[in-house]
Amino acid sequence: MVAASSIAVITVGFASWAYATLQSPPAPQPQPRAVNATILPPQAVLVNSRSFAALGNNGTFRQSALTEFFNPTNTSPPFFQVFDPAFLRILGPSATVRAVAANPTFAFAHEAPIWLPSTDEVTFASNDGGALGMSDIDHNNQVSKISLKEVAAAIKAAGHGTAAVNVSVTKLDLPDTIQMTNGGTGPFNGDLILINSGRGPLPPSVALVNPSPPHNTTVLLDNFFGRQFNSLNDAKIRPGTNKIFFTDVTYGFLNHFRPLPLMPNQVYRLDPETRAVRVVADGFDRCNGIAFSRDGKTAFVSDTGLNEGFLGNNQTQPATIYAYDVDPKTEAFKNRRVFAYVDTGIADGMQLDADDNLYAGCGDGVHVWGPDGTLLGKIFLGTTSANLVFAGNQRLVIMAETTIYLAQIAAKANKLSFP
Repeated sequence: MVAASSIAVITVGFASWAYATLQSPPAPQPQPRAVNATILPPQAVLVNSRSFAALGNNGTFRQSALTEFFNPTNTSPPFFQVFDPAFLRILGPSATVRAVAANPTFAFAHEAPIWLPSTDEVTFASNDGGALGMSDIDHNNQVSKISLKEVAAAIKAAGHGTAAVNVSVTKLDLPDTIQMTNGGTGPFNGDLILINSGRGPLPPSVALVNPSPPHNTTVLLDNFFGRQFNSLNDAKIRPGTNKIFFTDVTYGFLNHFRPLPLMPNQVYRLDPETRAVRVVADGFDRCNGIAFSRDGKTAFVSDTGLNEGFLGNNQTQPATIYAYDVDPKTEAFKNRRVFAYVDTGIADGMQLDADDNLYAGCGDGVHVWGPDGTLLGKIFLGTTSANLVFAGNQRLVIMAETTIYLAQIAAKANKLSFP
């Protein structure tokens, strides 16, 4: 955390950017405040980059991107950290964020969030091989779900304010072909697309799973021309097509539940009809999250080389999101360029909204960038978020290991399902 005494922060007005040296957290605001004809939600805090651009010889600087967070206002999470006026349009005047499910002893909400419109439920997977995940080379992780109808009822019963609620979490009883689920997207023709890292000699796979019991499962792919993948991580359907793009990375080995890797860290394209698979991007330290622009012409891949598993963390390695043009014929990723570099932790799972703003789970919550790569703001949780998903318009469901958060904001969702 950056020392509050070293940084000035705006408390009112984007035009005037009035500064105040922070000796204590700002007083809570019971009502939305007007900011240049834009409403600042009660849980939002404005931070002007000019207030911390030069800390001086006596400034207090962060030494770690993993254990020291950038919270110059010392505001208690969860809250919205606003760096650019455009973030207020994403939030809307009545934005809120709160915990809706929690279990402090179990990292039940790690990755693979999928919203099911037909039932208004979100499915997700527990941490695979990490802290509090209760999974390892001898034990599979868990796929579960929550009901957003139950969340809405709990919030209504809680009354005004943004107090946390804690709804029930239901485990899905999946077949043994599903091992260490880490990614998910869809629905795809009504089914979940689960991206599985594999466990021990059991292969990583891309699978279709019926969200209703008995959860009939079809494994679409579990090898690359006879060789097992390393440990599949994340996936998206490219908009306008039925093609599934997924990342493969060595984290299974680095988290002690997969054998020595046999292939590079790469991004693949799978045709679910022909089952043909090909590499579309390589050259990563550790490719991780993947997403597409609304028109499918731009792909985004995060490189999380900073996180080296049992080798530790190396802050000189990538914590970077790259953008690519998608070749209209081959669908290969080309013209790689830096989209954003993450200031806290790594960019894990990613989503885009209907305006092509990019959201990523990072070390202190969810970071939001505009289409040009400008950091607009954060949904600051004070803890790691590995993934997130829009549950229709104006609802963002955030995975934060032992807690699930719901951000109710103005942004509209980008379509992830097929058809």
